[in-house]
Amino acid sequence: MVGGDTKRKGYDMKKKLIIFLFSLIVFSQSAFSKNNLYEKIDLFGEVLENIKKDYVDDIDQAEMIDSAINGVLQSLDPYSAYMSPELFKEMQTDTRGEFGGLGIEIGMEAGVVKVISPIDDTPAAKAGIKAGDYIVKIGKEQVQGKSLLEAVKLMRGPVGTSIDLTVRRKNVKKPLEFKIVRKIIEVQSVSSEIIGDEKNLGYIRLKSFNENSDKQFLKSVKNFEKKSKIKGYVVDLRNNPGGLLTQAINITDFFLEDGEIVSTKGRKISETRKFFARKGDEVKGKPIVVLINNGSASASEIFAGALKDHKRAIILGENSYGKGSVQSIIPLTNGGGMRLTISKYYLPSGKSISEVGITPDILVEEDNEDFLINSEKDNQLNYAIKLFNS
Repeated sequence: MVGGDTKRKGYDMKKKLIIFLFSLIVFSQSAFSKNNLYEKIDLFGEVLENIKKDYVDDIDQAEMIDSAINGVLQSLDPYSAYMSPELFKEMQTDTRGEFGGLGIEIGMEAGVVKVISPIDDTPAAKAGIKAGDYIVKIGKEQVQGKSLLEAVKLMRGPVGTSIDLTVRRKNVKKPLEFKIVRKIIEVQSVSSEIIGDEKNLGYIRLKSFNENSDKQFLKSVKNFEKKSKIKGYVVDLRNNPGGLLTQAINITDFFLEDGEIVSTKGRKISETRKFFARKGDEVKGKPIVVLINNGSASASEIFAGALKDHKRAIILGENSYGKGSVQSIIPLTNGGGMRLTISKYYLPSGKSISEVGITPDILVEEDNEDFLINSEKDNQLNYAIKLFNS
């Protein structure tokens, strides 16, 4: 009976995994009947048995179940994913400077890893990686079929070591190859300077929305406001992949007297909230131009979208990325975890950011990725300066 018990336990465990898998598929489909669910569970079990019996190579059934679970989550949206116990533990580990990164924010599009944005002054940006690039190989590993988190794991490694990335780029026929040395990524999120022919415009480049961005941003604003000749502001969010929601709200609030900034909506009441501006415009109504491109995502889109909806700023550049959702990390009983989208961002107008992004008021295509202040090559920034002079 021992063999029979073991076999039965294995069957029960498999059935639990299958039930879990299909529960993920149908948890939001109230009309889906129990009979249909059990039929699908039986069908999935039948597929597993046929693979085990007839597939040309030996396969690890546990790995196959993991892949199936991950496939279900990725079918929901590009940001939901399953983490094995090993990967989940690694993602939670404090690296204490032992591991480095490349300096890119990535997402999934149709099963392919896509660069949302390279972060300024990081190894990836300096090597020439651009927003919109598709990563097809990491080292010798093909990326197709891997999860987003698996791709992240492949790109991490000891500081000072190099990695080869092969990317596909729009309008470039052949794949491009880059050798990038990993470093500790420390982003100074705000830089600022007085620009314009008459040196009367405050330029603030915001590279990310991290824990101290609002303090750095406000410091720049206050320094500019001490100079009486400042007639307006250019806020540069190009290649800003986003960051903390609280920072997006705080920085947007600097330019609004009142009104809604953003709302989040989810299935749970606790995930449905609205955030409003407090009284007090730090620049006293001075005109603002916000620069965005395809690498402006998430918190950047909240900022640009709120100012656009309130007609507080002119949005100039290219359509933004369209990352408008909130993910939660949920631990699982096997020691792994899952990243699941629990709510979406909505602009004051009620429009969703997800997969749509922010459409600029003035479309100006990008022809320079260095974003050098006062550079003659930066046609988007130069166009913004001309707006203040017209």
